[in-house]
Amino acid sequence: MERSNKDIRIIARNRKARHDYHIEATVEAGLELRGSEVKSLREGKINLSDSYALVENGQVFLRNLHISPYKMAAEPLDPIRTRRLLLHKREIRKLAVRTLQRGMTLVPLSIYFKGPYAKVELGLGFGRKKHDKRQRIAQAEADKKMRRAVQRDLKR
Repeated sequence: MERSNKDIRIIARNRKARHDYHIEATVEAGLELRGSEVKSLREGKINLSDSYALVENGQVFLRNLHISPYKMAAEPLDPIRTRRLLLHKREIRKLAVRTLQRGMTLVPLSIYFKGPYAKVELGLGFGRKKHDKRQRIAQAEADKKMRRAVQRDLKR
């Protein structure tokens, strides 16, 4: 049974990631969580801004993901503990090769619920230099001006 897009509920996006990194590919991974963390996610108490993923010993781990403790939890968990990502072995091998040999970085782009499961969208890419960021912003502004000019000409 296939799920439709309406079953996807986005909890958090890392808008800064696409600005700081040139993303070449994306991967969807499951997120291993404890019960109270799922409840905090459902409330939207999450911060992805400084988080990143690493491949270690044949597994992928998400670091610096801040999930605020659920206030009704029996025992509070560490909000920035390392969490394991759930991927197939061949996907992990591909990610390991690309991150080690080519120097790419794994950055979480968004966290969402797909049906009852928490998922993370990982971006695989290179970090941008300061001049690349400035150039990209200048290009975006030039594109906006062009679109506005075309719209203005069409209205006349």
